[in-house]
Amino acid sequence: MTRRTEWPDSAVGAGPGPGVAGRTADSASESAYGPEAGPGHGTGSGGRFGEGADRRARSRSRNSGSPSSSRAEKGEPRDPVEQARNICLRLLTGTPRTRKQLADALRKREIPDEAAEEVLARFEDVGLIDDAAFADAWVESRHHGRGLARRALVRELRTKGVDSAVIDEAVGQLDSRQEEETARELVARKLRSTRGLDRDKRLRRLAGMLARKGYGEGMALRVVRQALEAEGEDTEGLDEPF
Repeated sequence: MTRRTEWPDSAVGAGPGPGVAGRTADSASESAYGPEAGPGHGTGSGGRFGEGADRRARSRSRNSGSPSSSRAEKGEPRDPVEQARNICLRLLTGTPRTRKQLADALRKREIPDEAAEEVLARFEDVGLIDDAAFADAWVESRHHGRGLARRALVRELRTKGVDSAVIDEAVGQLDSRQEEETARELVARKLRSTRGLDRDKRLRRLAGMLARKGYGEGMALRVVRQALEAEGEDTEGLDEPF
């Protein structure tokens, strides 16, 4: 005679057993929808598990937030014009920048072209962007501070997006006489460190220094030759290009 086993009422429909399937279903429910969706919330071990799932759910929600929601939480404006304005003001704080530098920064931050153009035009109108003033100040600073010649200054201003006509006007501040005088000062400061080298090495080192700063070959050779002559060096044959 076959003996029939009676399961407790609480186990009916629980599958392999209430201790396994019941907890598995509760876990899936709480992980997907939060603790309120599963049974046992707030009571015994089920309640503690629900609280952990709730914390994980909140963590996932924070970590998966969109960039726009993050910006909103930080108080950044959603209006692209206002965003562009704030970006430009931050970049201009403490240092002038060209229009192209600001335009590149706005493009990198994915500001729409129309909004960027509106802000850049407005900043030009009120004088916050002035490429001509930027170029003048750049030439003054880099020539007197670093001894750069016109050729090097033109190259630097081009990389910053300054218009060619504006560059020409800015570097026009330097005439050839002033440029050569600066070259002489550079050679005089460097001359002592080359003493003890043979004449040709001194020539290459001094002329190479001037060339890196944008001075033409003819001017560099003439200035270096005259400096070496003043020290008693035989400069015969130094009129050849180096």
